[in-house]
Amino acid sequence: MTTLNPAKGQRWVARMMLLASADPLAGANLLGVPSLYWERPLAQEAIAGWGEAAVMEAHSAAEAAEVLGTLASQVELRWLGEAPEWLPGPWFGGMRFASTAPSDADWQAHGFGRWTLPELLAWRVDKGVVVAAFAPEEAGGEDLVRSRLERVGANFPSEYRHPRGGAVSLKLSSSRRDFETRVDRALEAISAGRLQKVVMARAVEAEGPRPFELVDVLARLREQNPRCVTFLFRAPGGVAFLGATPETLCRVQGRVLETEALAGSAAPGQAEGLGGSDKDRREHDSVVRFILSALRPIAERTTADAEPALLTLKNVVHLRTGIRAELHEGVSPAQVVAALHPTPAVGGVPRDHSLGFLHEHEALDRGWYAGPVGWIGPSGAHFAVALRSALVRGAHARLFVGAGIVQGSSAAAEWRETEMKSLAMLRALGGGDVRREP
Repeated sequence: MTTLNPAKGQRWVARMMLLASADPLAGANLLGVPSLYWERPLAQEAIAGWGEAAVMEAHSAAEAAEVLGTLASQVELRWLGEAPEWLPGPWFGGMRFASTAPSDADWQAHGFGRWTLPELLAWRVDKGVVVAAFAPEEAGGEDLVRSRLERVGANFPSEYRHPRGGAVSLKLSSSRRDFETRVDRALEAISAGRLQKVVMARAVEAEGPRPFELVDVLARLREQNPRCVTFLFRAPGGVAFLGATPETLCRVQGRVLETEALAGSAAPGQAEGLGGSDKDRREHDSVVRFILSALRPIAERTTADAEPALLTLKNVVHLRTGIRAELHEGVSPAQVVAALHPTPAVGGVPRDHSLGFLHEHEALDRGWYAGPVGWIGPSGAHFAVALRSALVRGAHARLFVGAGIVQGSSAAAEWRETEMKSLAMLRALGGGDVRREP
């Protein structure tokens, strides 16, 4: 595996072929666990990547913005032969929720921000799966991409990759008392007028009897959560960050931007009362107002759904408002990410005060949880908010879940909400018999 840090103006060579296959994830049968994965089942969009032809890293928010700007427009790519009609990325990665450096050793490998150009990228199209190979344009680059394609061309599996492993017993631990104490502290700050809303997150530690089979976890995530984006980003050292998130931060194509406000939650059996809940409507409306205000300086026109709709997932129902904008000429995806992240759906209101409160009281290194993850390149960008996710190393997984705290919240109810949100990852990890520790 080659790891490089290309500068602005670096040139890359690529070659592609179309295969009679149905599923990029099936490539794991030939190539092993992907280094990246991205799927939107309802949109019939699925992308898998292997290896790292190059890596771009950022160590701060300012560096992240510069890197994203470079990847969107200043990295040259030359195709040998036919070019694909549509190319996702080809840079994939993400960045931290907070502007601080990692404090948890488990997040060190992912760093502040990290984006990779895979050696091989496979994505679904109407007629099958396109596989593309990438290499630096230097001596041997053209031969390298040809040899990579020859390796997979005749051997890429044609079948769909379903989960194979059976249920496993998970040992779980998370402190309810600590979380509810932090929620009460947040409610005190809200009552005192220092905050209007803050999103408190917590971790659930899960231990399996043997190392988790990541391809099986991905297969379960996408089958069990078709309305979500299933994602995986592996870093050096075998640490993987993966999940199935319902929330889009931004999807940019040319000057067209799509985003959404996703806040306010209920169990599926309580969905009918969600729209009439004063607490949930206030929580949701604060996110809508923030996004519209954040887009005003960078967009010519912005529109939002008149009323929130219900987004019904397997374990939880959310209020959702779709938002669309026409960006000013020259506005880049990096500027959109900087304007929107973090929204009140994962941080709070006022933004700076809530982030300061979390830094002081949350007692959790979120890492990439609730941060922007996705892809970027000349054809556009798509970033999701990394929710319903876990950091996995071997047989250990750390799940991340959170809940929005506003006036009228209760610590016990917020604990139940986070328990409900944890089910998506627990089921994907294969939890059959679950033993909880206090």
